[in-house]
Amino acid sequence: MTPAWAQRQEALLSDGIVSPDVFDHMVDRLGDFVVPYQHALETEAGQRNVHLYLQGLLSHLDRKNAEKIAALVNVERLVLQAFIGTAPWDHRPLLHVLVGQVVERLGEPDGIIAFDPSSVPKRGTHSVGVKRPWCGHRGKVDNCQVGVYMGYVSRHDHAVLDFRLSLPQEWAHDEPRRQACHVPDDVSYRTRHDQCLEMLDEWGEKVPHGWVTGDDELGRHTRFRRELRERGERYGLGVPCNTTMRDLEAPSPTYRGRGRRPKAPWQSVRAWRQSLGSAGWTRLTVRDGEKGPVQMEMVKCRVQTRLERKRTGPEEWLVVTRRPLADDNGLGAQASRDATDQDTRYRYHYYLTPTQAPEAELAEPSLVELARVIKAGTCIEASFKRGKSAAGMDEYQVRTWEGWHHHMALSLLAVWFLIGETHRGQQLTAALTLPQVRYGLSVLLMEAFCTFSIAYICRQVQRQLLRNELARLYHYRTRNCWPPRKLRRDIQ
Repeated sequence: MTPAWAQRQEALLSDGIVSPDVFDHMVDRLGDFVVPYQHALETEAGQRNVHLYLQGLLSHLDRKNAEKIAALVNVERLVLQAFIGTAPWDHRPLLHVLVGQVVERLGEPDGIIAFDPSSVPKRGTHSVGVKRPWCGHRGKVDNCQVGVYMGYVSRHDHAVLDFRLSLPQEWAHDEPRRQACHVPDDVSYRTRHDQCLEMLDEWGEKVPHGWVTGDDELGRHTRFRRELRERGERYGLGVPCNTTMRDLEAPSPTYRGRGRRPKAPWQSVRAWRQSLGSAGWTRLTVRDGEKGPVQMEMVKCRVQTRLERKRTGPEEWLVVTRRPLADDNGLGAQASRDATDQDTRYRYHYYLTPTQAPEAELAEPSLVELARVIKAGTCIEASFKRGKSAAGMDEYQVRTWEGWHHHMALSLLAVWFLIGETHRGQQLTAALTLPQVRYGLSVLLMEAFCTFSIAYICRQVQRQLLRNELARLYHYRTRNCWPPRKLRRDIQ
């Protein structure tokens, strides 16, 4: 190992030395964190149970449902089950407090609002909204519940702000099933695109942003893109590989002197990409990853898309990205069948972004800016991973409409508390990660059973952090890349 590498390794490992101040009084800070949300609820029982349920979501429990949380916090099981499953309290005031805090801490004028449906596999047919659509969690059509989520991504971090349960059309017209699951009378069938627009209309003016992004399930619908343009939103939406387009930058076919002048032919974005060959791609480094710099290659072109019934659509920028198949990390849900395509070396994704606003033409976006917007889609998947691994977002055992919304709202609050504690702890220990914060807090919450000292928690967390940093250094060396001079908290 060269002296320069040794110095860089020493600097990185020093970032993994855990300060006892990271975990000191963390349980007390959880109590202070809950206070604004308690004030948002009307009943005294609800205010008390919010704190208890959050403790259970942040604990060491392997299954974070109401029954096990009640046993942990020493509360009657039926009380907590009724609080989550059937109590008629409104979760919306909690989200208003959450959005205000997220905007205050993470808000940026060029932030990104990210929409993404996420599925939770279920058994049986009695849970509210259960159906057999495409289940991204399993990568196939399967029995699941689907929620539509609105996240916020900035250069500081990312968080989920709001959600809607996707109620299938057959559920909306099945009165016995609606009554059994307590679906409100005013709830009707809404497409996922309409639910995204509802959340955008509700929060768009309150959440500072410059972009809206989503996957191919949203971008393939031309009406959704039109609605965003009419609202003056600049979007970067994924589209399937069979999307029909016309290259506006290609030379026009030869004019034979009769009839209309010919235009470039219609073709799929896949066929256009295949015609490029190896020319025209620009390589960009997205971030410093755990196994070396994360890179992607991009190309863009001004195109014209086709609408329903073969009508000609507006001009848009087509953006194509590719990454080596070996770099796919499988983060989050699996894309639908036609969301991507691949050859022997690369996997390709396709996106569209507008060239014009309702009253003016938009400036051409740089590839660096487009890469930031595309990366936001990965961030919202990382938010789901946080919620499911650290706060039991998918471990509920409820069948009712109220139960699903109550559990989702409280799991978002639990993740937001961990994000705040991670930011605070990184001022003392730069290498600190959210899973380590969750581990330390779960140990502290076990005080009713056994008491571990702060020093014990610091030793365990420090051992894990140093192991992570040594693994990071190993991967950078094998790829002949210099690691960052100091640990920088990347949004993942």
